[in-house]
Amino acid sequence: MAFKIFSRLTSLNLQIKGPQTAFRALSSGCNLSVEHDRQNRRFTVTPGSGAGGHAECAVLHYKFTGEKEVDLVSTYVPETFRGQGVAALLSQAAMDFLVEEHLKAHISCWYIKKYIEDHPMKTYKELVIP
Repeated sequence: MAFKIFSRLTSLNLQIKGPQTAFRALSSGCNLSVEHDRQNRRFTVTPGSGAGGHAECAVLHYKFTGEKEVDLVSTYVPETFRGQGVAALLSQAAMDFLVEEHLKAHISCWYIKKYIEDHPMKTYKELVIP
């Protein structure tokens, strides 16, 4: 199952892979993949291994607070990958997950709050629990 989501910054392809979902993004010539690990309740991006081959990853954590409610708790992007839109990709993947699963969210993470303000899509704002 695949479909495309377009945003101002990137275009994403969603592909269901069993318990995990992968979002592939092309941004400024970089190929980034956002993995949704439902079991561990997180989204991750592992930028290309490069010459060093290190496996640092960016992560957005969430937790369920009710049957149809989640708390988007935090995002972390390693310093070497900051400023490349990785946190925005994680945030978009999480917000799209809310839309697809018909969930509402508490937003504990300051970055995700900023992302929603900077991307005033009506569907996103309607999903936020004040």
